[in-house]
Order: sequence, then structure tokens, then C-alpha cells
Amino acid sequence: MIETARKRPRLAVFKFASCDGCQLSLLDCEDELLAVADAVHIAYFPEASSRLEPGPYDVTLVEGSITTPHDAERIRDVRRISRTVVTIGACATAGGIQSLKNWANHEDYLRCVYARPEYISTLATSTPIADHIKVDFELRGCPISRHQLLEVIGALVNGRRPRLPSHSVCLDCKRKGTVCVEVAQGIPCLGPVTHSGCGAICPSYDRGCYGCFGPAAQSNCQSLTDEYLNTGTRAETLLPLLRSFNAASPEFREASNYVEAMMEKAGSGD
Repeated sequence: MIETARKRPRLAVFKFASCDGCQLSLLDCEDELLAVADAVHIAYFPEASSRLEPGPYDVTLVEGSITTPHDAERIRDVRRISRTVVTIGACATAGGIQSLKNWANHEDYLRCVYARPEYISTLATSTPIADHIKVDFELRGCPISRHQLLEVIGALVNGRRPRLPSHSVCLDCKRKGTVCVEVAQGIPCLGPVTHSGCGAICPSYDRGCYGCFGPAAQSNCQSLTDEYLNTGTRAETLLPLLRSFNAASPEFREASNYVEAMMEKAGSGD
């Protein structure tokens, strides 16, 4: 009896405004990469292969934010030919480091950088993919964790919901036995409000967490910000922490706007 060949889900990987680091996390899976290639049919992945097959796709990974009118149209095409869309990384889930332009006049940037800015077609903001289309799952990080990526792909291939942690970095520090850098050294740290996934690397090396995995579930950024300001941390120190890879995520954005308002108030002498 001849066994019918197993039909593998078709996987696609698309890039928008980003650095490619999250796509490379898939290629960095090393020992697990062959198992991934056996479990899915990689139909579209320009970073890894020149063989690009048209849709539809069963699982589509999207890296990068939307920063141009063309990309705003292209992401709708991606959604149309994809059964499941998973956004990967801070750019795709929160707008990325490029979302810092959301607080500035992008026309000023164009004039500073380009000799002929009239030829540049760009949006005034950098926004996450979910602002433009329905997203089925978000995988955070800058870059993402390859272990979490493997869990997401494995879950989708097997028809189940991915099981990923939702606790904050603080719990990871407790589990590792890392001494709290804020308590012991007075270093401002976003660990209490940042999503787990990095392995609490920065506090392990006496550096405060700067939120590369975005806000944790039910994070109270306002409370943490008030605590730091009330205990002597300068607003000028807090603002760069909140405005980095995940600056445009709602929780960090609101907290940074609050800190900026405190700075402006102090500057005006009120």
C-alpha cells in the first residue's frame, strides 16, 4: 500500500521597514532548522532563497513596520493571500525604532537627509502591522527569541494556540537569582513592565532593562514612571528608556508622553 505524501503548510516571510534581524532568527535556529523545513514548505522567503512561489500561504510571518504609502497597500495584499498572519519583532508589533519620527516633523528629516526630498515617498509615521490589517498572532522582541519562534511555528503547524510567557522580566531575574539592579544600585530598569523573552540579559550584566520585548501584559507603566520620578530619577534619564524599540506601543507611548510633559513643565518653571 502506497502512503499518501503528507501535505505541509506553506510558509511565507515578508519584510517591510526593518533591519532583517527577526527574519535571521529563523535561519539562526541551527539544529532545529531542518526540522522546521521538514514540517513546513517554505514557499516565499527572499532572505533565504531566490525561489519565490506565489500565494496563497497557510502561515505568513511579517517583519517590519509600515512607513510608506506603497507598503500600506502591499500589506493588504499580504493579508489577502494569507490564512494566518504572524507579526514578528518590535517593528511589526509596535512600529520599531523608526517610530521615533512619530514625535517629530518627518519633513525636517527628509530635508536633512536627502538632497532631493521631493522624490521620497514616505508617511509621517511608522506604525505596526496591526494598525493596517487583522493580525492573528504577535511575536515581540528586538530581535525575537528563536525559541519562541519555533514554538509559534510548531503550534500553528499542529493546529493549536502558541504557548508563550506573558509575565515580566522581573520574574526571569528572580528565577535566575539576579540581584535587582534598581534596588541594589539605583539603576532605572523597565523590567517590571517589560514582556519576558530576552532571558533577562541586561540585568544579568548590571544594566537596567530597556524594554526590547515591549510592555508585559497588564503593565502599569504610569505607576513605575511615577515611582522613579518621585525617588529622584531624572526625566531626561527615563525618556530614552521608554522611547526605544517599542516607543510607539500604547503603554510606553503614554508613559513617555507623560515624562516629556514633566520635562517641559520643569523647563517652563511652572
